[in-house]
Amino acid sequence: MSGFGWRGRLGPAVPVAPGARVDRFEVFFDLVFVFSFFIITRATALQVSGGALLHALLVLAVLWWSWVVHSVVATRIRLGEGFVPVLMTVGMAALFTFALSLPNAFRDPRGNAAGPIVAAVSYTVIRMVHLLLYLHVVRDSPNERRQLLRFAPEVIGSTLLLGIAALIPPKIDDLFSAAAFRDGLWATVVLLQYATGLIAGTWGWGVASAEHWTERYDLILIIALGESVISVGVGSNLLGQPPTWPAVAAAVLGIFFTAALWWAHYDMIGPAARIALHTAQDGPRVAMARDAYAYLFLPMIAGIILFALGAEMIVHQIADPHVPQHLPALGPGVPLLFGGVICFICANMLFQLRTLRTVSWTRVGAVVLLAVTMPVAQHIPALAALAVMTAITIGMVAAEVVVFDEGRRALRGLVFEERTSHEAHEAAYRARWHEPHERDEGE
Repeated sequence: MSGFGWRGRLGPAVPVAPGARVDRFEVFFDLVFVFSFFIITRATALQVSGGALLHALLVLAVLWWSWVVHSVVATRIRLGEGFVPVLMTVGMAALFTFALSLPNAFRDPRGNAAGPIVAAVSYTVIRMVHLLLYLHVVRDSPNERRQLLRFAPEVIGSTLLLGIAALIPPKIDDLFSAAAFRDGLWATVVLLQYATGLIAGTWGWGVASAEHWTERYDLILIIALGESVISVGVGSNLLGQPPTWPAVAAAVLGIFFTAALWWAHYDMIGPAARIALHTAQDGPRVAMARDAYAYLFLPMIAGIILFALGAEMIVHQIADPHVPQHLPALGPGVPLLFGGVICFICANMLFQLRTLRTVSWTRVGAVVLLAVTMPVAQHIPALAALAVMTAITIGMVAAEVVVFDEGRRALRGLVFEERTSHEAHEAAYRARWHEPHERDEGE
């Protein structure tokens, strides 16, 4: 059957409307994508070191760029309609394979040849799927095709560099190790990708539905926060140990401070930023979407992975019945926990500054307090360190609820009014489905 035939049977690609929302297939793809976060966390937790953290951040940055490209494609066509889900399923399979290969992406090619090569090939397939879909979208627009050419060096360069990183020999002229060369190639890929996004500019691009764009990124952040809870529960062996009061307390504290970080973004900053993106138009809207969401969500995700690693190490120690509870947290658990939360809050402050042109003094105070108490937390019992972290994050959101009460009420009222109006419009539209039935009964 020809390409036209199977595309004709499945249906054409459907463009995204200005008021479009995220469809279920996109959420399905997001779950596979966030599985990569879990793999990165688990692979790093096996041996937490400077090199392992560097590799985790490099992989995360490369992976996140594929998400950014994916979100750009999703602004133009509905991923769950027509023939598009077929191609996206191929991309999902490649993404799943890429995630499975990540723990071995930096291994010696002699000892584990499949890992680096599978990562490079899988990533190439992901980028090709996105490229094919976008070429289909812009096939009738010469201006957009020219804009797409600006990204050609990045696509070619990224896939080639990752391929070279997978195939280099263990030693290169005995001058330096292949590991350092491979790390340099991955770092070059990251620089190439994110620099291209800035150099290419905003001309020729558009965000048809600000609602779709913001909802997409907000969902991925929620799922990442949920994944951090799973990572702590599974990695710290809470499921394999009989419950003790310290372990239960640690689990509760972990949920509380994660919920506080959720609140920090989704109570005021996220909804206000969504309205700001709706208000912006043309180039300024694209620039805000790129800077605030595509770029600044990356350090927020990185912070989530870092504090998940730290929380896992601390909770594992607390849940171990053979470790005395009065001992301070062993290893780098406290720096990872506090550093990850600081990274998340700082990135969220930059997000707030870019979208709303404001900075909350409560966030600045929380970051300073976290930095000051981190050395102290390394010398107190592990459970107490976790309690300090929870108290600071909950205190931050509690202070914002009290201090910014008037602005918060106004924002929540506006959001509720918008939601009520939207739901009333949907109810009125669906009421038409009952009209023929009611007329039949009247007759």
